[in-house]
Amino acid sequence: MKALISIAAAGLLAVSGAAFAQDAAKLAQDKSCLACHAIDKRVVGPAYKEVAAKYRNDKTAEAKLVQKVLKGGSGVWGQVPMPPNTTVNEKEATILVKWVLSQK
Repeated sequence: MKALISIAAAGLLAVSGAAFAQDAAKLAQDKSCLACHAIDKRVVGPAYKEVAAKYRNDKTAEAKLVQKVLKGGSGVWGQVPMPPNTTVNEKEATILVKWVLSQK
């Protein structure tokens, strides 16, 4: 019985994870993040996979990157600055950053 519950819970997590990824990807599209970024290739800014790899072991990455989405930044990935995304609130920025950091 415990095994069935564990399997069901794992299945629900997988489904909710997939739904989260779809929602976050749509949010990235809706908020124009994909105008400058892509998952697996550099556009104007770094690929999301590059960002995830760079910050993989950084426990403070989520908070730093949320602020970068909200306020903008420069110098980490080259000369082109990342402007603040004024259409994104803090909750949305957190969703987006969690999704970016989940890229492998």
